[in-house]
Amino acid sequence: LEALGARVITLEDEEYPGLLREIHDPPIALYIRGDLKSACHRPCLAIVGSRRSSTYGINAAHSLARDLASQGLTIVSGLARGIDAAAHRGAIDAHGLTIAVVGTGLETTYPKEHKKLEEEVVANGACLSEFPLGTPPLPQNFPYRNRVLSGLCLGVLIVEAAEHSGSLITARMAYEQGREVFAVPGNITSQTSFGPNYLIKDGA
Repeated sequence: LEALGARVITLEDEEYPGLLREIHDPPIALYIRGDLKSACHRPCLAIVGSRRSSTYGINAAHSLARDLASQGLTIVSGLARGIDAAAHRGAIDAHGLTIAVVGTGLETTYPKEHKKLEEEVVANGACLSEFPLGTPPLPQNFPYRNRVLSGLCLGVLIVEAAEHSGSLITARMAYEQGREVFAVPGNITSQTSFGPNYLIKDGA
């Protein structure tokens, strides 16, 4: 951890995010790079969505993240391709704060091409994982980490999500945690509009 410039905190630590502590199964430990305390001191909003995003989705995620970060919100996402990356970049472009919740050990960047983005996130907030060092990007890790993504936040905003996407898992977990769910309406002919349009129909 020291070699990575990282550290670990536990549920017992004062720095452990208060909102995350409230969920029914908070991680016992969090591995952190960056300044989580400052990032969590502001209201947090998760912005997540499809990896196979459209230009519309990318632009919506980037502009919403930029505008909300400039108003003092911390933008939380998952460092994935597509919507997640656009949300992190929007917050950074606003000189705001952002948090990446990842599904691997901190020594692994997934996807690999986001190494530079990850370093920018760390410089403008924090990157965190509940998974110990050495954990590879296993498919089952990502739905599991989504409860942390929503648990850190007052609400979750879904921008583009197909019918059986991880973003809808995050939205469901946000509902279960008593958090607000928001959605950006999408083109009715696009598969990735199913998720947000369904959520809006459902009361998001």
